[in-house]
Amino acid sequence: MKNREPPAVSTGTMNEAKEALRSIEQKYKLFQQQQFTFVAALEHCRENAHDKIRPISSIEQVQSYMEHHCSNSTDRRVLLMFLDICTELSRICQHFEALHAGTPVTNNFLDKCKTLVSQSNDLSSLRAKYPHDVVNHLSCDEARNHYGGVVSLIPVVLDLMKEWIAHSEKLPRKALQHVKTGGMNSTWDTPQQGSDPPATRPGSLPTRPWGHGASPPLALC
Repeated sequence: MKNREPPAVSTGTMNEAKEALRSIEQKYKLFQQQQFTFVAALEHCRENAHDKIRPISSIEQVQSYMEHHCSNSTDRRVLLMFLDICTELSRICQHFEALHAGTPVTNNFLDKCKTLVSQSNDLSSLRAKYPHDVVNHLSCDEARNHYGGVVSLIPVVLDLMKEWIAHSEKLPRKALQHVKTGGMNSTWDTPQQGSDPPATRPGSLPTRPWGHGASPPLALC
């Protein structure tokens, strides 16, 4: 019996996936420049919530802080920026899943991504490694106890997604059998120019698919 060929991948749809990932990377670069502001916003929320012991351990916790303990527009803006990027990462996982049936390697990368961006996943022990320096921009206490996981989430997921694309591009370039008509752009939510993004309209909270410049760094470790 002949071995089955790996699932086919279309060049066009893969290019759409790569473009979507590049778009998220650009948003993350802007967010990364505001890491000091992001950490300060989380600190303010922890104070308002009288919750100074627990680390920031999940996306769900950040959203709860924003909804119930965020007291100024600057903090709300940067927390929304983080949550919006997490929303887009979760969305792109769904699109990746539709591109091809997967191999053990690509499925492993994708499963890790989906777990990391799930609303209640515990991020407290997550740490981004070299060449990422997000943890080094925190004080030792913050990195160890409070914010190391939450600032590591996005760069770790982006790296896993790049690995998924790199391995998927090695698969045969034939017609896709698992992609919806219209490709990724048919279901990708792109705000119209001149309008507020859905998650940042006044009085609106970001929609979560799981449903269910530069600032000065803090003291280095």
